[in-house]
Amino acid sequence: MPETTGAAPGALACLPGTLRLPARVHFGHGSRALLPEVVALHGRRVFAVVDPFLATTPHITAVLDALTGAGLDVRTYTSVTPELPVGTLDSAAVQAREYGAEVVLAIGGGSALDAAKLIALLCVHEGPPERYYGENLVPGPVVPVVAVPTTAGTGSEVTPVAVVSDPGRELKVGVSSPFLVPAAAVVDPDLTLGAPRGVTAFSGIDALVHAAESYTARPLPADWSGTPPVFTGRNALTEPVALQAAGRLGPWLPVAVREPVGRHARHEVALGALLAGIAFGSTGTHLCHALQYPIGALTKTPHGLGTGLLLPYVLDALRADADVAVRVAAFGAALEHLPAEDASALRTVMRVAELNEAIGVPATLAELGIERDQLADIAELGLRSARLLAIAPLEPSRELLLDILGRAHAGILDGTDSHRKRTVV
Repeated sequence: MPETTGAAPGALACLPGTLRLPARVHFGHGSRALLPEVVALHGRRVFAVVDPFLATTPHITAVLDALTGAGLDVRTYTSVTPELPVGTLDSAAVQAREYGAEVVLAIGGGSALDAAKLIALLCVHEGPPERYYGENLVPGPVVPVVAVPTTAGTGSEVTPVAVVSDPGRELKVGVSSPFLVPAAAVVDPDLTLGAPRGVTAFSGIDALVHAAESYTARPLPADWSGTPPVFTGRNALTEPVALQAAGRLGPWLPVAVREPVGRHARHEVALGALLAGIAFGSTGTHLCHALQYPIGALTKTPHGLGTGLLLPYVLDALRADADVAVRVAAFGAALEHLPAEDASALRTVMRVAELNEAIGVPATLAELGIERDQLADIAELGLRSARLLAIAPLEPSRELLLDILGRAHAGILDGTDSHRKRTVV
């Protein structure tokens, strides 16, 4: 039999696919009105994990009032710490267990959603959280989680992973398991209206990284005889979703950054971030994330700032492989809504660099205060992210990581010595 025609650029014949998603995903302006019904499906005693900066805002108080008005018993927990130190989770889980939580409601950004997932885990399974670091170590179902993101970027509302900071480790660590996929996700773009410029920019560009790394990932061999990995690499079911995400984020992220209360731009960016979460939640991410973890730990800068800064340099490195370059070009075509014949991998790289400049992502690692003599240590730490590097589309050698870091430090794209000039907008 001949190979099927019309495959995605650079795709393998018979590429397998896996999707792990909430049983219900609702998206749209005003969709938060569904929360009393959605939450009640899973229990009457609700442990609400709410970002402390949002707990008293009108939209969130109205959501909580609607739950109690529907006869649900709600206990609100607001001690969510940015970057989610692992030591904060045990006491939260104790509170949830003593309360008798039947469902965990998560409202906020990535830290709040990840905290809720791990609290739901520790309500059922004995701690400490460290015993679940890695993949497929959660032994069974957790308390159902209903996830309500208030930023457009992490995709945590539909993914099987929660990331924490551990003081005993140099890098952030993740708990990855299909049991951590929320039972339901309600994504209401209204909840992102008025978010600060930096939050919109850095979370939004991180969503674009999710889509790009999902689409360009190396496929892992399919082995249906045992427990499959949580993250599969390139995936037949997620490829078109990643491209749809790029098509939403490319034109509309700069508008959302520029116009904080523009409802249409917020709709498009929130939808793009959700689609990117659906894509990478099954495939995983690779080089940008592997390098950002040590960079973020060193500079104390936001996660999305680091992954976004690295994206054009990683895509530039991927052009070295002809097959991967075709995929980079196809991603750029989706990003700019171009005909395939007008796209190229180089154009994609330059368009992403321009997008970063437009939304205020720093152009170089030097701007973050990183010295050139620190790059070797960053590369060594990046090499520890074995799960991420396993699906990198190029061989993830120390030399490759150092090359990407060196270019990102100096601002060199396209193999030239011309440096990107940052324009503050």
